[in-house]
Amino acid sequence: MHEEVTAAIAAAKAAGEVAMRYYRGDFEVTIKPDHTPVTQADREAEQAIKRVLGRAFPNDGFLGEEFGEEGPKDRRWIIDPIDGTRNFIRRIPIWAVLIGLEEAGEVTAGVVFNPASNELLWARRGDGAWSGAERLLREAGYWDRFMRMLDAAGRTRGFGDYYGYGLVAAGKADIYLETDLKPWDVAPVKILVEEAGGRLTDFSGTPTIYGGSVLATNGHLHDLALRALAG
Repeated sequence: MHEEVTAAIAAAKAAGEVAMRYYRGDFEVTIKPDHTPVTQADREAEQAIKRVLGRAFPNDGFLGEEFGEEGPKDRRWIIDPIDGTRNFIRRIPIWAVLIGLEEAGEVTAGVVFNPASNELLWARRGDGAWSGAERLLREAGYWDRFMRMLDAAGRTRGFGDYYGYGLVAAGKADIYLETDLKPWDVAPVKILVEEAGGRLTDFSGTPTIYGGSVLATNGHLHDLALRALAG
């Protein structure tokens, strides 16, 4: 396992320990200016991630949901300390620590860790996508637009936050799409889907984590899905 992935996993697990202490106990919920909830667990988990990665890579920068930008932008860690805070608040065990490594504008590694279930997903450019020690292999990845996609699908299920991307990466789902996303929501799952053989773009087809919308597919259906979204 590459040193960056090893460090990111260690950072995710450190954040998970922090988050689980609150998850099993009490915490206060406040509302941020963007009307999303935040807890002490979110803030302290992000700080834990930055401490671990800062020791391992002192010259790297950060872009975190809770504390924003810090340091260089050409190589930085993009962090969502608790993806699925609303689930976390309600003690629904579908939430995760998300960490992505961005180098020269490209996401090259990502880690997704759910401390409640101990599920670990990770990927690095060229090294494939993994669920723990098991490689994820697949052969060869606007309301009206959503409705067209739903009508065209044989079966649909709703999964919030990180979970749907893991299903696509594992070949258990073919298409997953979301809107109103921030870079830290997308960074690690982008590389995870891509290294598993799929594709992840915004709704215009641009392979970016900054578009605000995300279409993740098994690759085979991506262009078809983009045409459906384009109208």
